[in-house]
Amino acid sequence: MLNTQEVSKLKHHVKDSFRVRPNHNPKYIDVEGHLTRLSSKQHQIIYGRRGSGKSCLLVHYKNDIGKDNNILSNYISVDEIKRLGYPDVLIRLLLKIMESMPRSKQKWRRFLFCQTKLQKHIKELRELLKQAEVLKVKKEEKKQSKYSAKGEYRGVGGNVGMSRAIGSLSEFEEKKLDSLERFLPDYKDALVKELEKSKYDACFLLLDDFYLIKRDRQPDVLDYVHRLVRGTDFYLKVATIRHRTDIIRHDGQTIGVQLDQDLEQINLDRTLEDLTSPSDYLARILNSMAKDVNLENASETLFNKSGFEKLVIASGGVPRDFLTIFVNAIDNAISTGNVKHLTPTNIWKSASSFSYRSKLKALRDDVNTEAINLERLFRDLMKFCIQDKKRTCFLISQDEAQSFPRVHDMILQLMDFKLIHVIEPDTSAASGRKGRFEAYTLDFSLFMEPRKRNIQIVEFWNFDEGGRRIGVRESPTYHLDRAESALEEDSDEKTEDFIGRIDNT
Repeated sequence: MLNTQEVSKLKHHVKDSFRVRPNHNPKYIDVEGHLTRLSSKQHQIIYGRRGSGKSCLLVHYKNDIGKDNNILSNYISVDEIKRLGYPDVLIRLLLKIMESMPRSKQKWRRFLFCQTKLQKHIKELRELLKQAEVLKVKKEEKKQSKYSAKGEYRGVGGNVGMSRAIGSLSEFEEKKLDSLERFLPDYKDALVKELEKSKYDACFLLLDDFYLIKRDRQPDVLDYVHRLVRGTDFYLKVATIRHRTDIIRHDGQTIGVQLDQDLEQINLDRTLEDLTSPSDYLARILNSMAKDVNLENASETLFNKSGFEKLVIASGGVPRDFLTIFVNAIDNAISTGNVKHLTPTNIWKSASSFSYRSKLKALRDDVNTEAINLERLFRDLMKFCIQDKKRTCFLISQDEAQSFPRVHDMILQLMDFKLIHVIEPDTSAASGRKGRFEAYTLDFSLFMEPRKRNIQIVEFWNFDEGGRRIGVRESPTYHLDRAESALEEDSDEKTEDFIGRIDNT
C-alpha cells in the first residue's frame, strides 16, 4: 500500500504545502471554520505554535477569499523588519500600510505635482527613517573619537562622549515618537480617504509573525496601530505565538489592546490535553489532502492499529510536524521493506530524525539572545526527567507558578516551541502532595528513538477505571526554585551535545 503511485503523489502534495509564500496561494484546509471567522470585519489575534497554520491561513485569505469579497488584503511579514528598534519598526509598519493603498503606487502624481496626502506622508516617513540612520552613524563616529583619547584623559573623555551620544540619540528617538503621535490623526484621515477612493469595501492588515517584534515594545506597536485603524474600515489581523507575545502593559496608563474588548481571539492550537481533538483535526487534514490524489480514508488505511495515534502524539498536535513526520515515516517504512502500513516504530524513528534539532533551531532563530536562558531551563528539565527521576512527565505546582512568574512564563515558551507539551492544565498529585498542578511531558523525540533505557514512559493517553490519566498524578514535581538556580549556571554546552551525553549514560 505504501509504495503505490497514489501514496507517492500524496507525499509530494504534502511537501508542497510546507513552504508558504505570499505570492502563491497555498492549500488551506478549513476544518474548523477559521477562514469564515477571519473574513469578518473585526480586529483579531490568531494564536498558534510554529507550524500550526497561521501563515497559511493569512496568505490563503489574501490570495483567494479576500479577492472574492472586495477586500484589500495587505499581508505584512514581521520577519522582514524584526531587527529594527523602536520606533523604526513602527515607521516601517506605517510605510507598509500606506504603500499598499492603490493610489500610493501612482508615481506620475509626483512628476505632475499632484501628490496625494498619503504620498506626502510616505515621503515624510521615509525621511524620518533616513535621518535616524544618519544620526546613529554620527554618534558612533563621535564615540569612536572619544575612545581614541581614552589614554590621554584616563577614560573621562570617552565616558562623557558616550553618555552624550546615547543621550542625544535617545532624545532624537523621543522626538520621532512625538512626531508619530502628532501626525496619527492625519495618517488616519489620509488612509480613510484613500480607501474611500478605491474600489475596495475594506482593508485587512494581515500582520504575520508578530512575536518577532522585540517583546518589550509589542504593546506599543499594537497600541499605535490599533488607534490608527479603530473606527475605520481597516481591520487588524495579528498572527503570533501566544507566550512570546505581550499585547498590553500597565505603567501609569494602559498601553496596548485587550482580548475580547479590542481584539477577538482565534486559537489554532490543538494540544495533547484531549487527544481526541487533535486526532480528529489532523485526520481531517490528512484525509482531505489524500482525497486530492484519489486516496480515501488515509488516516485509517495507511496505518496499523495504533500508528495514527502515535503520529498525533509525536507531532504534539501541530499540523506541519504531523505531516513532516508522516512523509518521513513512509520513507522509513519502505526502506525497511514494510510496504503494508505505518507502525509506531516508523513514526518514532521519523520523529527523532528531525524533531528536537529543528525545534532548537527555531528557538534560536526566533528569540536570539533569550534562547540562552530558555535552553538552560530546558537542559535542566531534561536532567530532572531523564537522569534524576527517570520519568518522561513532570508536574509544576500552580502556587509556584504564581510565585515564580518569570520561570513559569519560560516553561510556557518551551511549550510553544514544542520541546515540552502540556497534558493536563489542572490536576491533583499523588503521595499526599497538596494543591493543584500542571502536568507536562517531554517531546517524544527526546526519548523514544532510540528508546532510552530504564526510563518510565508515562502513557498519559490511557486512563484508569476512575477516568484519570495513568501515571500522571504520580509524576515528580519540578520545583521552580530549582529552575531559578539552573538559570544562574554559566554553561557553554550545546543542548544537542547535552542530549547526546544523556543518551550515553
